Amino acid sequence: MSITDQIKTELKAKNAVLVAHYYVSSELQTLAEETGGIVSDSLEMARFGQSSTADTIVVAGVKFMGETAKILSPEKTVLVLDEQATCSLDEDCPIDEFSKFCDQHPDRTVVVYANTSAEVKARADWVVTSGSALIVIKNLKQQGKKILWAPDKHLGNYVQQETGADMLLWQGSCVIHERFKADALANLKAHHPEAGVLVHPESPQEVVDLADVVGSTTALINAVRDRDEQTFIVATDNGIFHKMREVAPNKTLIEAPTAGQGADCESCAHCEWMAMNTLDNCLNTIKFGNNEIKIDPSINQKAKNSIQKLLDFTA
Repeated sequence: MSITDQIKTELKAKNAVLVAHYYVSSELQTLAEETGGIVSDSLEMARFGQSSTADTIVVAGVKFMGETAKILSPEKTVLVLDEQATCSLDEDCPIDEFSKFCDQHPDRTVVVYANTSAEVKARADWVVTSGSALIVIKNLKQQGKKILWAPDKHLGNYVQQETGADMLLWQGSCVIHERFKADALANLKAHHPEAGVLVHPESPQEVVDLADVVGSTTALINAVRDRDEQTFIVATDNGIFHKMREVAPNKTLIEAPTAGQGADCESCAHCEWMAMNTLDNCLNTIKFGNNEIKIDPSINQKAKNSIQKLLDFTA
């Protein structure tokens, strides 16, 4: 029996559902969809798990995604494929330092990006995604609120530029999006003047400035499907290409450069932590119940309140 067939058998036997992020391997994305799971961004993965009749949610992604699934489904068992698979944004924002920062600015509404630990979410007033950050901050600005934003400085800067809100930014960044180089992207653009440039807002400002579309993973996939261009230069983790090719098989996709002149590789945009998700550890995780996510119930409830504000607001 092939490994995918073994995983399918185990999922059924354990009444488990596999949810996968756009950045994991194409094999895991395909497997999630073939077994009645979903491929999406972190919040949609968690919401899907919450609405599922499965007893166990198996998360192909990174640790904070498993925590988000547990926050929305505290009564379910949540497993991640590798407990070492983390995120630089989460790591860059430890709860002790973040709490002190919040305490120093009690007049500010605390808004954190989904790429954070359960503890940081619990400390926040709001949790947002890259797709919802603009509308939430715009709304808070209209209410006269001053914002304390964490952890991604590039996404925070983009939102600040777009909304004009008073925002104090925590200085975290994504190690992948941080690598994109504006000068090399401008050169690539000159070679492909017909191409649409798609950029995730976790990228530096000078890269965002070159974009035709700035948006979340879902927004960038939809842009490839819906826009008229036949060629796209894409500045985000290259795991997204699997879904882009699925929705627009006839379009040409080019990776945005992460390196300048003379570098070893022109584009190295794949998260090493996402790459830790494999079919082998998927099978072992489901079979033996490895890497279960556990969160203190009081933290879980506070974090859920912060996410629920977003869900109610965007409903």
